[in-house]
Amino acid sequence: MTLTVTPARTARPAGRRPRDHRRRTALQWIATHAIAIALSIMFLGPLVFIGLTALMSDHQALTSQLWPQQWEWDNFADIFRKAPLLTWIANTLLYSVLATLFMLVSSIPVAYALARFRFRGRKLALLLVITTMMLPPQVVAVPIYLIWARFHLTGTLWPLILPMLLGDAFSIFLLRQFLVTIPKEYSDAARVDGCGEFRTLMRVILPMARPAIAAVALFQFFYCWNDYYGPLLYAGTDMSNWTLSLGLASFRAVHRVQWNLTMAATLLAMAPVIVVFFFAQKAFIEGVKLTGVK
Repeated sequence: MTLTVTPARTARPAGRRPRDHRRRTALQWIATHAIAIALSIMFLGPLVFIGLTALMSDHQALTSQLWPQQWEWDNFADIFRKAPLLTWIANTLLYSVLATLFMLVSSIPVAYALARFRFRGRKLALLLVITTMMLPPQVVAVPIYLIWARFHLTGTLWPLILPMLLGDAFSIFLLRQFLVTIPKEYSDAARVDGCGEFRTLMRVILPMARPAIAAVALFQFFYCWNDYYGPLLYAGTDMSNWTLSLGLASFRAVHRVQWNLTMAATLLAMAPVIVVFFFAQKAFIEGVKLTGVK
């Protein structure tokens, strides 16, 4: 009787297949999102460079080294000792917050009227709003400056804040595009219940228009926070009324050799905007997306 011995199969290491599957899944994910990853690196690269340079010494910031040899956290404290940064931050907040609030108070009723009311010349009024968006601010800078000079408000930020009480063309257009998407049945039902136009706007329309309101508010806030031309034109002669953008430009000119301090000041100026956008990005993206829906 002959015995046939079958060689035993070599057992495959446990966990090899799951590891190969995870590797294949990771490679597929990288291939699918390759463009998004490349764009993320392009946008995050400068921020990382600014953060690393802000933590270098004066000597190392002038070299080609990219990683700090010693973490200089005192750079952030030196900024407040060498520049009135708190005053610049307070002025920027005053300008950004008041301008945003005034813009909302004045632009929302205009956008509601253009979206809901039927009157003669409505299309012409909308065309005029769109036309003002195409007008460069430098064209009217001199006559507007002379007007504010007669009121003795030059040297302050009020010539930039008070005009927001007259509305903002871009915000009006963006809000109007969103309000026309809200069904008229909601406002008709409110009128049947006895609501006037103002109460209908406050109780019915505004709660439904929160994404668009958040979008235009963030647009205006970011614009005012980063505005350089306006504060330079009206408040450039008075250092106590400087904003962050104007103050950082002066700080860079004075401390042009100390790039670590310049980058630290830049990082502090960008931090509030990044934090605000991080917490409001959902409403911001939703508002921008819905304002384009007809």
